[in-house]
Amino acid sequence: MAKTATRGRRKAPARGKSKARSSGGGLLPWAVIGIAAIGGIVAHDHWKSIQPMLARQSTPITRDAAEPRPVVKKDAPPKQVALAAPTPKVPVPQPLPPAAIPTPMIQPIKAVSSPASAAVSQTGTVAFGYCGQGAHINCVGDGGVFWYKGEKIVIADMASPAVDRARCDGERRVAFAAKSRLLALLNAGPFTMNAAGKAEPSGAPRVVSRDGRSFGAQLINEGLARKPGAAGSAWCA
Repeated sequence: MAKTATRGRRKAPARGKSKARSSGGGLLPWAVIGIAAIGGIVAHDHWKSIQPMLARQSTPITRDAAEPRPVVKKDAPPKQVALAAPTPKVPVPQPLPPAAIPTPMIQPIKAVSSPASAAVSQTGTVAFGYCGQGAHINCVGDGGVFWYKGEKIVIADMASPAVDRARCDGERRVAFAAKSRLLALLNAGPFTMNAAGKAEPSGAPRVVSRDGRSFGAQLINEGLARKPGAAGSAWCA
């Protein structure tokens, strides 16, 4: 009986504690409601000063909520970025070279015999023959005409008859003799030719000599020629 009374005494404090706990748990909701009511009254009285503060704090949240975050796909292939096409190089215009200045063609100047060249003597040393049907290079045509290196020479200090223009047999014989004598004089050795005037279509007038003695004077002395300008009727008696 004594043990049972002892156990009953020990359990009494436990019941008091449970009552206190139950009473404390019942007051907590009322305290929260009271604090909330007081906070609502204070917020209503100071709403004008609290409203800007709430707007500042809610703006970043609104922006974060408004901006959608890109969804990253794990298996999505990497995007191919198109490379920009290379800008073509614009050729820089080069300065044009100066235009070529046409150069006038220089025409060859033909040699024209002048009076100063008349006094210049020319020495001949070639072999001569009679002129035929071919080209006349170095040959004798008549008693007072011959070709030297293709140029027609007329002995200026004499006049002799031409074979093809003889008016009689006597004139023809003199023409043949003068032609033969001139060939012999030209082939006898070097001779000198001095210009005696301007070249004409009929030939270049020259005084032909050897050792200072004129071929024309020799033919005149031998009766095969006469001085220029003399009458020619004496060849035909």
